[in-house]
Amino acid sequence: MAKLTQKQLEALTAADDGKTLREDGGLVGKVRSGKRGLSVLFRYEYKFENKKKDLSLGSWPKLSLAQIRKERDNAMNLVKSAVDPATAKKATKYEAQRELENEIAKHSIKSPEDLTFEDLYKEWLEHGVARQDGNAAIIRAFNRDVLPSLKDIRIRHLTDRDITGVLKTVKDRGLNRTVVVLYNDIGQMLRWAEKRKPWRALLSDGNPCDLINLKMILDKHYKAERDRTLNDEEIAELFERFKTLENDYAALPAGQKYSGIRPVEDKVQCAVWICLGTLCRIGELLKSRWEHINFDERIWHIPAENTKSHAGRSQDHTVYLSEFVIAQFRHLHTLTGGEEYVFPSTDKSTHVCVKTVSKRIGDRQVKYKNRSGPLSRRSHDDTLVLTKGEDREWTPHDLRRTGATIMQRLGISLDIIDRCQNHVLEGSKVRRHYLHYDYAKEKAEAWELLGRHITSLLNTSIVVVQTRSDSRPF
Repeated sequence: MAKLTQKQLEALTAADDGKTLREDGGLVGKVRSGKRGLSVLFRYEYKFENKKKDLSLGSWPKLSLAQIRKERDNAMNLVKSAVDPATAKKATKYEAQRELENEIAKHSIKSPEDLTFEDLYKEWLEHGVARQDGNAAIIRAFNRDVLPSLKDIRIRHLTDRDITGVLKTVKDRGLNRTVVVLYNDIGQMLRWAEKRKPWRALLSDGNPCDLINLKMILDKHYKAERDRTLNDEEIAELFERFKTLENDYAALPAGQKYSGIRPVEDKVQCAVWICLGTLCRIGELLKSRWEHINFDERIWHIPAENTKSHAGRSQDHTVYLSEFVIAQFRHLHTLTGGEEYVFPSTDKSTHVCVKTVSKRIGDRQVKYKNRSGPLSRRSHDDTLVLTKGEDREWTPHDLRRTGATIMQRLGISLDIIDRCQNHVLEGSKVRRHYLHYDYAKEKAEAWELLGRHITSLLNTSIVVVQTRSDSRPF
């Protein structure tokens, strides 16, 4: 077949309407004559997987012959590469459509009247809140408990009933503390919005959280602020529980150990006694590295990034180790001294989750939990319920409060107790600026008195748990 030329196409008239033009390489043109003049619609005819197919290439004179042949050549190359040009063209078209839609969405601006709870939440996360964990806890809680119900509600239509419905759903799962946290976070977000455009105008009727009576939602027995402390008898009882669990498990015949109640892990026991003997937070302990422990100087350095931050005022903390506490660290060193972290994760790359010890202790006080059954690979018993459950559940943080209360009973001044807890002391800015005595001697004496008192309660020499052959990692 002869190659088509520009002159040949220009010589076409209305009388050629419907005529078919062909050229080597599968180029086929159909002449069309209409109100807008004469044109030739070109297509590429080809075989793919033994089927005859064709692909539109455009029309002349809108496209030149050279452009049409270039499209044909590109399609021929795809066929040679075992790609169907028709399918490739559709894919390209769909991708272009998606890019266009994404671009439109990116630049589209909602009317303020249409802004939703989710819109406010996203802006608050980006510009209004910066927690120490990178807002991870907020994101996790909102995604699980708040956004599924509230995300599409327009802010101007948001009511206290909407928020109350979310909180009651969480409370029905027995999570009173989570209700308080969600209430505080949603309230903080809305208070932030009340001061800023365009949210301020959308909340013209006020903050819906201000109309919620949290006491009407929470269980009557729930206390928002924990005040649980362990008395002297409970501290001694806890030590005996640890020993009894170890002895009972050791006495089980070999075939019954798998189904028996296991003792509390060595590292958890050490963590309990260190929290009680230093007044530290459990997270501060579980994040510690061995480089932070100086056995010769009997010092544990807690860097500011590991402490609880309060409005950017976190500070380094130095703990002077009593004989009681340093014995716990020495035992831990026999278990994990070859690692970077005192409490390493399973893969040794970082520390264990800061909730690990709290979970281990909570799993052995299930009478206080709203659980239908045991969690996977977790304990499920009441072996650490103290005083026959007459008081409430105890947590690692309660040990910090317990140790501080014991110090108070021992006659240690409140100012020194605050410093042992690494509280950011309020008061005169002038004093904080000029008075920098570190009270190292007084704090060391306070911790030593506390350690001696705990040792006397346990009616034993310095307490060190015994390493067991079955000791497991976290």
